[in-house]
Amino acid sequence: MKHNRYANNEEHFRNLLRQKRKDRGLTQADLAATLGKPQSFVSKYEAGERLLSFVETIDVCRALGIDPAVLLKDYLPHHDA
Repeated sequence: MKHNRYANNEEHFRNLLRQKRKDRGLTQADLAATLGKPQSFVSKYEAGERLLSFVETIDVCRALGIDPAVLLKDYLPHHDA
């Protein structure tokens, strides 16, 4: 199996999104309903079973009431180059 050199970064990003959701007191089902997606959509990206596209990430930020620039600012200090 090929090693994913971005695995740690992706895990941190998923954890950050999960924490932002929880900080707002939302369940996966709550967020999914706001996005117009099934609960499994949120579950799968939080578990790492699927990756979010850039556009999807913006949609998630908006659904959470987060400025995407703030999410990026929170993420970047933990990004491994």
